[in-house]
Amino acid sequence: MEKIRSFIAIELSENILSAIADLQRQLKNQVPAGTVRWVRPEGIHLTLQFLGDVPAVKINSIAQALTETCAPCQPFSITIGGLGCFPNARRPRVTWVGADEPTGTLAALQKAIERAMVPLGFTPEKRAFHPHLTLGRTQRRATRDQVQALGALITTTQVPFLGQMDVHQVCLIRSDLRPTGAVYTRLATAPLSGQ
Repeated sequence: MEKIRSFIAIELSENILSAIADLQRQLKNQVPAGTVRWVRPEGIHLTLQFLGDVPAVKINSIAQALTETCAPCQPFSITIGGLGCFPNARRPRVTWVGADEPTGTLAALQKAIERAMVPLGFTPEKRAFHPHLTLGRTQRRATRDQVQALGALITTTQVPFLGQMDVHQVCLIRSDLRPTGAVYTRLATAPLSGQ
């Protein structure tokens, strides 16, 4: 049975991706080579739910549930800014920039999507939803000094505002892992039509 590695996400506007690429260049110049494996800007998105390896026969059901869940939601805006890391600055594994939506619409949509996926066999994430865009992942071979330098850089670099974008749709995306990095293909689009 064919399996498709997939996730549900918001794709980013060109101006946001351009601002992220500029930020990555700035950070790369301040981090020792070999510390971080940077995500290609065109591969950055706001993940709402990672589904994992999904049987291909389930893709249409997932797309339909996603469309039904997103249809009642009104379009909304997100603001991109603020630099951070997971799990913390002493042990930064993932370097990210934040995505903020103060009305709670984004968080409510993410929860609704998780609930809609339960009957299809997907378990909601145990950790709280923290909207973010992954810029890079710390390399396993990074030295302790490199990791500490990265943590210090993250805590001292101010990234107040990279841009704002309107969200009109949510996408079901396929992820094919390659030696050069993941290749993403949109499988379905679910409009936020407010109906």
